[in-house]
Amino acid sequence: MPVVHGLPKAFDVADYDALVVGAGYAGSVVARELAERAGKKVCVLERRPHIAGNAYDCLDEAGVLIHLYGPHIYHTYDERVHEYLSRFTDFTNYQHRVLANIHGTLMPVPFNHTSLKMAFGPERGEALFAKLVEKFGLDRKVPILELRAQDDPELEEVADYVFENVFLHYTMKQWGQTPDQVDPSVTGRVPVLVGDDDRYFQSPHQGMPAKGYTDLFDHMLDHANIDVFLDVDARDIVRVEDGKIMAGDLAYEGQVVYTGPLDELFGLDLGALPYRTLDLDFETLPVDEFQPVCTVNYTTSEDFTRITEFKHMTGQVVPGKTTILREYSKAYEPGSGQTPYYAILEPQNKALYASYLERVAGVANFHAVGRLAEYRYYDMDAVVASALALADKLVAEA
Repeated sequence: MPVVHGLPKAFDVADYDALVVGAGYAGSVVARELAERAGKKVCVLERRPHIAGNAYDCLDEAGVLIHLYGPHIYHTYDERVHEYLSRFTDFTNYQHRVLANIHGTLMPVPFNHTSLKMAFGPERGEALFAKLVEKFGLDRKVPILELRAQDDPELEEVADYVFENVFLHYTMKQWGQTPDQVDPSVTGRVPVLVGDDDRYFQSPHQGMPAKGYTDLFDHMLDHANIDVFLDVDARDIVRVEDGKIMAGDLAYEGQVVYTGPLDELFGLDLGALPYRTLDLDFETLPVDEFQPVCTVNYTTSEDFTRITEFKHMTGQVVPGKTTILREYSKAYEPGSGQTPYYAILEPQNKALYASYLERVAGVANFHAVGRLAEYRYYDMDAVVASALALADKLVAEA
């Protein structure tokens, strides 16, 4: 797997059977599958100076392993995805735990048995928990909307507390919306856990790549049929024109797997797809530990949404030093060099994306896959699953 910065003078995209745009999860998985299962010569173009996309991790100046684009926590129910990624890394047994700072008190989220007693007092919290167990059974995640539908004032009070103190203000910061703009239906995603499990995820497979995410990608892209070129914008190499992929004056007949923003591929000529982005504020502190868990969400205070302390998740031992990350959410400005993180999935934005997608729908050798190219929010495992499904199709047609 040659990995080089820029393109060599002798570079010719026609020398490759497939062109993959982006060296994140979606692009790297399809590149590996085409190279390995179909025997294709694959060119991967990445405009950043590194592989691994937003999952890229590296040592900071203090020697702490950080996630440069924000924390990435691996978890999945998908057996195929876990088996596939396990080819390229060993996973630790890290179990992600999150606390919410609610008016200065740290409570587990999802809201659970412990949280109830902290919020409502030991005696009343225990009584509310007993009622939840009787109604829903142990170890069930109950959405707030379901609690409110029970016509029980006490259960409604629990739902209202979680909505106000765990969800509402945090969501306003995350999405830049006022309370009246927050769609009530989204509360359905906010559960109360009827039990004592204080893990954020209950997925059977969770952990961290033992040597980091970048190492995982190094192994995934390490194949004789894959060449990776960093600091290269694919738009300088190929374009979509008249239902074809053009490279210079010639049509490119190989498969093109595109993982970038579709609006940028067309110069935003129909308008920019809206996203939320993040200002990431890293700080190294002269202490062994800053907070008791990896992630503390600031749900009722502060301008930032959460603080991540990386040593909790990586298990790295760096005595006397720790690095934390504060995240500030804001509107994404196209062309600013910011990273588009979260698609804003409102009807008009979906319609705009559909207009861009229509332009490539008839291009048989063009395939949009991944979080940006599909304009949707994906967890890491879902991106891998989507990429594997595309790879299956392309390998079968090869």
